[in-house]
Amino acid sequence: MSITIKALTPDLINDYFDFFDNRAFSDNSPFYPCYCNAFNMSLEQIKTQLFARSELYGKGTEGWRKVLRESAWEMVKSGIIHGYLAYDDDLAVGWCNANDRMNYYRVGEFDMDNIPEDVPPFSCSERGDVKSVVCFEISPEYRGRGIAGMLLTQVCKDAADEGYSFVEAYPKDKLEDDSPAFTGPLRLYEKFGFKEYARIGSDIIMRKALK
Repeated sequence: MSITIKALTPDLINDYFDFFDNRAFSDNSPFYPCYCNAFNMSLEQIKTQLFARSELYGKGTEGWRKVLRESAWEMVKSGIIHGYLAYDDDLAVGWCNANDRMNYYRVGEFDMDNIPEDVPPFSCSERGDVKSVVCFEISPEYRGRGIAGMLLTQVCKDAADEGYSFVEAYPKDKLEDDSPAFTGPLRLYEKFGFKEYARIGSDIIMRKALK
């Protein structure tokens, strides 16, 4: 297996959607049909652009999938969604959503049936200071091979090159080993040198200093 990591750009849009359409949730994941766009949308945008549009598609899982896909397509094409794809040769097999903390309306784990209110960044008031890692998704058959660590390593390297002071992540406080968590497990961040910075509810803010 030879894995390469590429930063998501609009010209990789077909790879992004090939991953989410065909491999990301092939194990009947409870996160289907996510296309990883709600972090970058305000609660008002979610209500008016997602929920309202889903009514036009007859609701249900497939109607919801269609509106999420359309929304994500627009945001990837316009460069709003940032992150990294992991490739096995030319096949996208993993994804990490990482962006400037100021670009996110919410972080930590949540579900679309109970979306939290927009929350100002905790201890971050300007762009270029904190790079946030909010989501991982790895193809089921590629899990357990260290791909999330490869993605995280690339995030940290690029963030340092871009002049960020910290990389931040938001794992759950307690999580069974076999429980799904799109935020990534605490042990992953500990392994790569992140330290606990704060706790908000059951979410831990983990930070890695880059300077």
